[in-house]
Amino acid sequence: MGELDWYQAVELVSPHVVKISTPRGSGTGFLLYMGSNTPICAIATAAHVIEQAHYWEEHIRLEHENSGKSAIIRHNQRAIFIDDDRDTAVIMINKDLLPFPKDTLPLAPQGKVLKAGNEIGWVGYPAVSHANLCFFGGRISAWALQRKAYLVDGVAINGVSGGPAFNIKEDHVVIIGVVSAY
Repeated sequence: MGELDWYQAVELVSPHVVKISTPRGSGTGFLLYMGSNTPICAIATAAHVIEQAHYWEEHIRLEHENSGKSAIIRHNQRAIFIDDDRDTAVIMINKDLLPFPKDTLPLAPQGKVLKAGNEIGWVGYPAVSHANLCFFGGRISAWALQRKAYLVDGVAINGVSGGPAFNIKEDHVVIIGVVSAY
């Protein structure tokens, strides 16, 4: 198989993505971990997407467009870990609540970063078209070492927060981060 086109990359990523709705707003998340010997999976998102619902112990709705399934996750059905400094969060839930793929997408190797000028893509559910998983693309402008974050030249619309940012590596995609504070 040769190098992927962006539309093929989106097709590979989309089964791993969910729309996240809370009483105060919405965003995007994606499968980060799928337990093989445990009933747990982990969904990555931006902290600002879920922190108020977490703090107030409110329900969170996860919609898996790829399967047409959704689940309301109550406070006692989840564990949430928030990193405010990086505007990232992880939601741990029972993996049987949504039909995610059995395998996760590969993550960028720890300690390695892409150089400025590399093309990346990201997907999410923008507020202007909240029913549609949309693709966005851009180029890395810089690696902000102290923040451990990429600065990207591209579009970020309300609702896309928490979506996966990825790069194409020949015949597969590599998750490089989470769309967060912008």
